[in-house]
Amino acid sequence: MPRPSTPLKSASSEIPPAVIGTKPDWFRVKLEESERYKTVERLQRENGLSTVCQEARCPNIYECWNSGTATFMLMGDTCTRACKFCHVKTGRPRALDLLEPLKIAGSVKTLGLSYVVLTSVNRDELADEGARHFSDVVRAIKNLEGPRIRVETLTPDFRRTQEQAIQTMIESGVDVLAHNVETVRRLVPSVRDGRCRHETSLHYHRIAKKLKADMITKSSIMLGLGETTAEILETMLELRSVDVDILTLGQYLQPTKNHLPVVRYYHPDEFKALELQGLEMGFKFVAAGPLVRSSYRAAEFFVEGILDSAAERNL
Repeated sequence: MPRPSTPLKSASSEIPPAVIGTKPDWFRVKLEESERYKTVERLQRENGLSTVCQEARCPNIYECWNSGTATFMLMGDTCTRACKFCHVKTGRPRALDLLEPLKIAGSVKTLGLSYVVLTSVNRDELADEGARHFSDVVRAIKNLEGPRIRVETLTPDFRRTQEQAIQTMIESGVDVLAHNVETVRRLVPSVRDGRCRHETSLHYHRIAKKLKADMITKSSIMLGLGETTAEILETMLELRSVDVDILTLGQYLQPTKNHLPVVRYYHPDEFKALELQGLEMGFKFVAAGPLVRSSYRAAEFFVEGILDSAAERNL
């Protein structure tokens, strides 16, 4: 397992104490519905599309939609799993919309996006857990005429068909393959659905690099659910041990009173300390902050830079 060149320090040393119980001032978000925001909302409604921006009540929805960025959620709005932090509803999903790849591609073209993030609910009832449908959406976007569009996919763990499903994703031409561990190992049973396993999530990234060594991989950890600093750092090292390239760290926010409560709000300086330690561990890029989420524009800009440089070298 890779180790940083200098000893890891506590992320809470020499910084203000964390706020517990009350949402602090640094969560104030300016809400502004621009014409671009209204266009994204209209397309989402007209095409019957789901966005994780809405379903997960992301605090960055206005910033992202105003800039013409949206994370599309594939395969409906009903998940077969019931993670205790997630606002997406759970139950028996509807049949797949076979026109969804064309609908998503059409929306991407209308919005003029250059970078698209796709995620999904879990579809455990499907034989391939949704991998082929994911792949069809990526291909539909990649087949659009005009400038090349970068596509990042944040997928389920594909626990039953992992190697085959990840191979399907790679063959689709996806640029960034993401899957989140969500929390530290100890808290998985109390935070995630009973079918989720920490080792399964780590193995996802191990397989991705085995199948394509230069595939850009990404994962995310939520903070504020009761983890310790030592556990956060250990999880970061676990992700580096399977060669994850990009890490995002954000504050967990309770979506409703029926979901897990926030145990602790981390100060922005604590996130900065973790970001620096992540870079020291060997991550190519770390985005860390109270409002950082899995799909985060700063990370996307970084990825675009990597891919553009690679494309220039191949000319």
